[in-house]
Amino acid sequence: MFGSSLFGPKEGKLSAKDRAGLSARRMAVHALTDILNRHHPLDEIFESLSRHEKYCDLEGRDRAFARAIIMATLRHKGQLAAIIEHFIERPLPEKRGRLDAILLCSAAQLVFLKSPPHAVINLAVFQVREDRNARRFAKLANAILRRISEQGAALVLEQDAPRLNTPDWLYERWSETYCADIAERIAQQHLSEPPLDLTVKDDPDGWAERLGGVVLPCGSVRLAAKGRIEELEGYADGEWWVQDIAASLPARLLDGIKGKRVADLCAAPGGKTAQLVLAGAEVTALDISENRLNRLKENLERLKLSAEVVTANLLEWTPDRQFDAILLDAPCSATGTIRRHPDLPYLKKPSDIAPLVELQKAMLDKAIELLKPGGSLVYAICSLEPSEGPDHIDRLLAQRDDLALSEIEPDEVDGRSEWLIKGHLRTLPFYLQLSDPDLSGMDGFFAARLVKR
Repeated sequence: MFGSSLFGPKEGKLSAKDRAGLSARRMAVHALTDILNRHHPLDEIFESLSRHEKYCDLEGRDRAFARAIIMATLRHKGQLAAIIEHFIERPLPEKRGRLDAILLCSAAQLVFLKSPPHAVINLAVFQVREDRNARRFAKLANAILRRISEQGAALVLEQDAPRLNTPDWLYERWSETYCADIAERIAQQHLSEPPLDLTVKDDPDGWAERLGGVVLPCGSVRLAAKGRIEELEGYADGEWWVQDIAASLPARLLDGIKGKRVADLCAAPGGKTAQLVLAGAEVTALDISENRLNRLKENLERLKLSAEVVTANLLEWTPDRQFDAILLDAPCSATGTIRRHPDLPYLKKPSDIAPLVELQKAMLDKAIELLKPGGSLVYAICSLEPSEGPDHIDRLLAQRDDLALSEIEPDEVDGRSEWLIKGHLRTLPFYLQLSDPDLSGMDGFFAARLVKR
């Protein structure tokens, strides 16, 4: 049926196209293994693999294919695991090398990427055979993948995709925090690839027309995600930068900052810094990571914008004077960005939340020290967890007489009152549904604004 022997050819007998396809598939399997077994973030893995001698010569399209495989696998991992399990009659021994990762990545290609079965199965069996701990399962892998190629699409139609692809602890927390219906809608939105949002310096209508996009509330421009960002018109000239619409909202909440001294704490990679500079503020951008700040500097240089850049631990930082306004986009569990980063559910665990909450608490207390009386502080996180967001604000208002909540008004978010709750900003991943489903959704964000008396 597939025109190949059971175990496939030696690598030296592969065509140049198949060799590139094998390298891309190996890259995806390596990445998935690192994510699931070592809990390394996908972006860091791909950056490292791109410099590896095995993959450094891969063309851009093959790297893009590797990324497409791993993204589809992570986004649909629960479904894929259920399909594979459907065709396994008895439990497999624990020592089986990279068999699981190879099967998951291959099933993703067959079911969701619609790759040619011949290439997928042939090269998957090749990978199984070259893994000494997995090679004894080569016949099994071949049989499973052949059956998935024939029956996988039908099995998908019977699955509860949102539930299968979401770890229990996350789904249960969303159900408890919001409700079962909202938990399902959040998980459903995570199944689709996010669009590309741009924050433009000016003329959003003009840039939407040039780039074939649409203008969103508050002036962001949204495009279908495709191709290399660097090749889009306006990138090299610094006319815009990539920033989800939800991530662009917190900086907009610091109004009237022209000529004022503003601190962007935890600033990298610099989208919010750029917004504050464009608003006319005298900006100090602080981050603890020198590598991330190097990226911020590169972004500001491309955008032809300037800010004071400081590498420091916020909790130990002692600037010479206080600030008129502060934006604190604190480290968090990032559960509002799973659609954009489908590796996150496999990097995080429930016990990670409490240490982050303590860090956020310390950062907020420090930020308040750095704020002038009469100044505004916007606290923001890309988490769906109440303990990382509104609970902090409630604590501060209960404990401190020198702080007051400055409620965010609908006209500050283009009239989108559904994005506001109790004077706070709260977006959810399924918000902002447009006529085109591929252009719908946004990151989950929380932001609140406090004024120091």
